[in-house]
Amino acid sequence: PQIDCDVKAGKIINPEFIAKCPPGCQDVKYRVYGTDIYASFSSVCNAAIHSGIIDNTGGKILVQKVAGHSGYRGSFANGVRSLSLPRWRESFLVSEGKPRKGVTYPSTLEYSSSKSTAVKSGNDHVNVPTGDAVRKEYQISPVPTPATQMATTTPTPTTTTTDPSTTVPQPTTTPATTRTTAAVAKTRPGLHRVRDMAFRGTSTSASNRNIVRHNTGIQRQEPVATFQRAAGSPAHLAMETDLWKPGLSLFDTGFSSKEELNSKPLESISQGNQNCKVDLSFLMDGSWSIGKRRFQLQKRFLGNVAQALGIGSAGPLMGIVQYGDDPSTEFNLKTYANPKDLRNAIEKIQQKGGLSNVGKALSFVNKNFFLDANGNRGGAPNVVVVVVDGWPTDRVEEASRLARESGINIFFVTVEAAAQNEKQNVIETNFVDKAVCRTNGFYSINVPSWFSLHKVVQPLVKRVCDTERLVCSKTCLNSADIGFVIDGSSSVGTSNFRTVLQFVANISKEFEISDTDTRVGVVQYTYEQRLEFSFDKYSTKEDVLSAIKRINYWSGGTSTGAAISYASEQLFSKSKPNKRKIMILITDGRSYDDVSVPAMEAHRNGVIAYSIGVAWAATDELEAIATDPDKEHSFFVDEFDNLYRYVNQLIQNICTEFNSQPRN
Repeated sequence: PQIDCDVKAGKIINPEFIAKCPPGCQDVKYRVYGTDIYASFSSVCNAAIHSGIIDNTGGKILVQKVAGHSGYRGSFANGVRSLSLPRWRESFLVSEGKPRKGVTYPSTLEYSSSKSTAVKSGNDHVNVPTGDAVRKEYQISPVPTPATQMATTTPTPTTTTTDPSTTVPQPTTTPATTRTTAAVAKTRPGLHRVRDMAFRGTSTSASNRNIVRHNTGIQRQEPVATFQRAAGSPAHLAMETDLWKPGLSLFDTGFSSKEELNSKPLESISQGNQNCKVDLSFLMDGSWSIGKRRFQLQKRFLGNVAQALGIGSAGPLMGIVQYGDDPSTEFNLKTYANPKDLRNAIEKIQQKGGLSNVGKALSFVNKNFFLDANGNRGGAPNVVVVVVDGWPTDRVEEASRLARESGINIFFVTVEAAAQNEKQNVIETNFVDKAVCRTNGFYSINVPSWFSLHKVVQPLVKRVCDTERLVCSKTCLNSADIGFVIDGSSSVGTSNFRTVLQFVANISKEFEISDTDTRVGVVQYTYEQRLEFSFDKYSTKEDVLSAIKRINYWSGGTSTGAAISYASEQLFSKSKPNKRKIMILITDGRSYDDVSVPAMEAHRNGVIAYSIGVAWAATDELEAIATDPDKEHSFFVDEFDNLYRYVNQLIQNICTEFNSQPRN
């Protein structure tokens, strides 16, 4: 059977099958997670291209489902960039589409899909996904199997979902507030009382923090909206069959989301501050250690930040995730599009309680928050600001690394950091430096007291809106000025020159090209040099590829050294300060002039040089042109028709070098 490019392995029920992929699946919109072993959330066909089993022309593949893994490593291979993923419950392997001996393969694949049914609870309706296995037929219509019947015959759920607005007491007078606080205090003897005493100048806050953070037996007393699923409920079946629906947390089934319960239509939409176009998630500390009064101060702080940012559809968008033992989304990026509605929503947030599991919250945000379905705009940098009382109660380093690799800029606002006598209680030393986007101080703010939190509103907003410094949004594919220096000498010939241009185009199309992302320029040279087009000439991939195609073969001698100097002056001297300057030089012979001095000068000016030699090119010159180490920046092929073999290797080396940059 043939499958489409967008089909994910988790959507197919069969544990092992052979299928045919169509042409054209090598596309960034068909996402792949992992290397060699892939998360079942991946496109089957694009994973097969990434693994080298097929190419973009399609073909037959064998897919085998295996157990889930605790981590999937992203990589660039065969023209496909796969992404990292911390955890997924099912994996698959891809191999050549040859049947294994003794195994019978299905002629029709069983697909799973999801739909919603309304579960009534009082006057409220909540959508709960139901598992529903259907068949996508290509050749025959087989008789339904027991597995199909189990998926389609789902028991009626016996639990209900309660609207928090009807169950959480809404204090309206000062006495009522006092009674609510007193009731909570009885279930957690002395904890809030000690923290509140610390507000009044006592020295007991440190000991209280230690008690709260290590007392894992504390239970939440306030009613909180959660989905309580019976083992045989439709939602449970949906989880088992790897169904996906925007907004659902399929990565960690213990997480709950209040977003669907609390969402309401927008009253108005503002354009917002167009000089600060970022997609922003605040991780809000809802742990018991913070106390009720500090939680209110935190909400006031977030409201002031929303106002100062200038929330709006063409400016910054902001969502909030509250964390304690587990994280949950209060509202996402598209829920509110003006500061007034956003501040009102923040004011209504109820404290979760629990520990301060920041690492768990960062994993949740990385996997669930910045999705198109949640309002992620793609062209705006992704920013996470973590507000934490004291220190986290779990480790943050690995979750932060995976988030940064996904292009998320992590900021930390730590309030009342550990005193000297408390540091032995911190689970992970230097947790801020291990988590933030860069360790240069730009991404971290330490506030001595919750009462002074309001003072950092403007400094934080200024940093978040400084998109030029949000370097974790930059990847190897969207942050370079790439200058191609092409040998147009007589020895190349017209036919081979077209092959060189195809090589240049194949490299260029792998990058994200725009005014703010990667830019491309081209110089052709013989004895003389010609600027075919500069970095600022074209701002779309289509225009760049068309311009490359239109370059005319020049013919003449070979003065490579002069060409390097010319490229330095005409291209790279006009490169943007925040761009990596990459020169890719292609030549087929020894230069008539010296190449080492111009190359050294380019290196000193920050140009990363790659040299590709063909046929009669001199290896000593190629090595002199290339940035050290030579073996990673210099390549040689015996004929022009073999240039294509180095497209993937060259891009992989560019990305490896980018990812190895220090975080300071």
